[in-house]
Amino acid sequence: MTRTAPLAPFPILDDAQLAGKRVLIRVDLNVPMDGAKVTDATRIDRILPNLQEIAAKGAKVIILSHLGRPKGREEKYSLRPVVAELSARLGKPVAFAADCIDEEATKAVAAMRDGDFLLLENTRFHAGEEKNGEAFIDQLAVLGDVYVNDAFSCAHRAHASTEGLARRLPSFAGRSMQVELEILTNLLSHPVRPVMAVVGGAKVSTKLELLGNLMRRVDILVIGGGMANTFLAAQGKKIGKSICEMELADVARQIMAEAAAENCELVLPVDVVVAQKFAAGAPSRVISVDEVGDEDMILDIGPKSAARVELLLEKARTLVWNGPFGAFEISPFDKGTTEIAAVAARLTRSGQLESIAGGGDTIAALNKADAAKDFTYISTAGGAFLEWLEGKKLPGVEALRLNARRA
Repeated sequence: MTRTAPLAPFPILDDAQLAGKRVLIRVDLNVPMDGAKVTDATRIDRILPNLQEIAAKGAKVIILSHLGRPKGREEKYSLRPVVAELSARLGKPVAFAADCIDEEATKAVAAMRDGDFLLLENTRFHAGEEKNGEAFIDQLAVLGDVYVNDAFSCAHRAHASTEGLARRLPSFAGRSMQVELEILTNLLSHPVRPVMAVVGGAKVSTKLELLGNLMRRVDILVIGGGMANTFLAAQGKKIGKSICEMELADVARQIMAEAAAENCELVLPVDVVVAQKFAAGAPSRVISVDEVGDEDMILDIGPKSAARVELLLEKARTLVWNGPFGAFEISPFDKGTTEIAAVAARLTRSGQLESIAGGGDTIAALNKADAAKDFTYISTAGGAFLEWLEGKKLPGVEALRLNARRA
């Protein structure tokens, strides 16, 4: 199922003149590392077409990124080890500068020819990055003629390299940023109905705004994971030793009432998998949500609940998924998430469903279920994906919109 996105209300690469220009491109190379080895190159693969397009248009490609949360210059967070993986996947050499500003960066940029690639050192080695300091923005801006933001996953941060540079230079959204924004804009503004949302995870408190925004936009809201326990407790059901935020029981009841008022069907488990020990292979049993004992821990949804969600999926035309249904990391408590993911993948393959998922745990769960490859779109963004779904404005995106209005 494919829908054409409306023209993006932000400047894209089609609008840019790049030949002979120094292009500062912000990407997300905050990839998992084992020593000097990249262990998951998903984020690198996402940006390759964009980097290659800019180079093919005759620009000098100067790559900016952060890695981890360093306090000042910490060599364990250096981007130098990423160069080999990036170069191998691009199929072209990538130069490296040991700093992202000043003499090191200036010399490295000056040595570039059109079509070359240069990776600058971790922007977070400088306090001005996260402070969005004007002096640091100026130091970055002198290195380039054009700015491209291809890091949607960092767009919720008002940092120098994600927001500040867009106010200094002619600025454009990169291709992966463009695709993500267009897909998510369609998802919330022009969805094919019925729309179903799956929201899981441990705590209601971390997703209150998400639940509030989604219930006004979707037709079916399925709550799973530890979050569901708080809702069950709010209904007066016993949840034993399960994860729960009892202090939010009133909030949960309010959410249920508001969902009903919005004609949004809110779906909670009717049966669950419980154990008295949270460990792989721990003895477990399936029981009704009305039968949970004092020593029980709810660790997954039961087969009746999974079947109900799968039936709803058959009726849905758009799915947005954030958060697993249970403790998917440990068998047998991964069964609910895995089975529902398989159904969503099958329906997507057949063209019956448009499916979008995002968030670290969600992607891990879908990969474990071998379902991620069949989803319409998997967002590698975590916080930015959630904040977009919550209806918040993202600084990195708003800076591009402002640039478009100035043009």
